[in-house]
Amino acid sequence: MSITDAIKEQIEGNSILLYMKGTPQQPQCGFSAKTVQALMACGERFAYINILENPELRENLKVYSNWPTFPQLYISGELVGGCDIVTELYESGELKTMVSAAASDAETN
Repeated sequence: MSITDAIKEQIEGNSILLYMKGTPQQPQCGFSAKTVQALMACGERFAYINILENPELRENLKVYSNWPTFPQLYISGELVGGCDIVTELYESGELKTMVSAAASDAETN
């Protein structure tokens, strides 16, 4: 399986997926920490992948998503964005709506 196929499978297999530096319990950068806090405040489970453990994944994900930085949040297979966008969505209440809808869809499928 190519790395691109693996990325596609990861995104399609998880309704809420965060590519981040570190783990939710131990983020390795402030942007990842802030994004995790916003997601956790939404109250739904989410998957994560520590991109620091796989340099090939980290480099190819930038190309796949056409997004140069991390973290990268995917909801229902779509790139939402990075820390700034996630923070704005959280503050407006939109992130909770998006996360709840994705979690609900995942439970019914």
